[in-house]
Amino acid sequence: MENQKLKKDIGFFTALTIVMGTVIGSGVFFKPEAVYSATGTAGLGLLAWILGGVITICGGLTAAELSAAIPQTGGMMMYLQKTYGKLTAYLLGWAQTVIYFPANIAALSIIFATQVANLFGTGDQIIVPVAIAAAAFIMLMNFISAKVAGSFQAVTTICKLVPLILIIIFGLFHQGDVAFRLFPMSVADHPFLTSLGSGLVATMFAYDGWIHVGNIAGEMKNPKKDLPKAIVFGLTGVMVVYLLINIAYLLVMPATALASTATPASDVANIIFGSIGGKLITIGILVSVFGTINGYTMTGIRIPYAMALDNQLPFSNWFKKLGAKSSVPYNGGIVILLISIIMIFTGQFNQLTDMLIFVIWIFYTLTFIAVFVLRKREPELVRPYKVPLYPVIPIIAILGGAFIVFNTLFTQPMNAGIGLVLTAIGLPIYLYKKKKGHFSE
Repeated sequence: MENQKLKKDIGFFTALTIVMGTVIGSGVFFKPEAVYSATGTAGLGLLAWILGGVITICGGLTAAELSAAIPQTGGMMMYLQKTYGKLTAYLLGWAQTVIYFPANIAALSIIFATQVANLFGTGDQIIVPVAIAAAAFIMLMNFISAKVAGSFQAVTTICKLVPLILIIIFGLFHQGDVAFRLFPMSVADHPFLTSLGSGLVATMFAYDGWIHVGNIAGEMKNPKKDLPKAIVFGLTGVMVVYLLINIAYLLVMPATALASTATPASDVANIIFGSIGGKLITIGILVSVFGTINGYTMTGIRIPYAMALDNQLPFSNWFKKLGAKSSVPYNGGIVILLISIIMIFTGQFNQLTDMLIFVIWIFYTLTFIAVFVLRKREPELVRPYKVPLYPVIPIIAILGGAFIVFNTLFTQPMNAGIGLVLTAIGLPIYLYKKKKGHFSE
């Protein structure tokens, strides 16, 4: 390709904030409703959050071995290509380009616009235009440079922690009449295993996004050292924040009340701080979601670029062009933005998130299995970091991933089916490109 190369501008702190900033977004504010409505009790709900964190941390520890050994732009797509070949990597890249990243950007933009409407008391008619404006603004900012987008991510990550910390501190010491009990774990109308399973799946959207820092490995100053640390420390911090804020929620409002409100953070803030607290938390949500959109945008636009380098997309020469001054793959960003805008018009936040979680966890699970495959097939591969307690931690990650995939397949067959169909559409393009000799296995 042209004599253009991605600039190595990103250090450990920026990578850490991308992990935490991408994960801590809308889920911590909106998913408690789904978790506690599924589990029915405080104890079982907290157990779902803990298990979700454990699976995510095990996944992070496992995937970090691949991130350090294969520090290439494209992240997970490069790990799967090395392990399983071009087809698996291609289907992941295709699914990320047409489903995962656009659906995340669209869903989060809808949430952002909904909160703007609530904050200013306007009608729903502004949601679509505000959502499109938010997605477009973030994309344009990313076109300036990776350094600008990374700096913005660092600022929003710090800002988004402020309302969370306030709720945690004041919530943990709140003097009210709510009886917080961990037991009994389950009640008659919420069977333990099925309720825990549904609650666990609900937490996974709140924990999602951690692996995509690997997509920017090619722009990191020292990826072999900094990337595993960013994933591990970032996810541990996220889990601690999630557990503490959920305990704070439960000390202020009972689980049954949390199960019946879509805005638990705002409701809790209203009780603790008064009516002004709800508006302050809404502003915090806006900052948090805005930063999360940026995290997905920053990592997502590198996927079609990485695919185009291997001539895997139609018009690959167009996709692999970089900005003359910014060295940012802006053409891939344009396509992802257009798909996101189409999805925004559907207005279906939950359907978009359910579909993207199902699709991406198929590939997450394959990534965890790849650690075993490469350990056996390429023992000489330089591994600056190795997953601890091997093989226990990778096995936990694999079992957790398989549960999420099969649970969604059987409980939400329509969303799973749509995701599978959209992913499969990429197969004819792959076969055509392979037949033309554009790339080989």
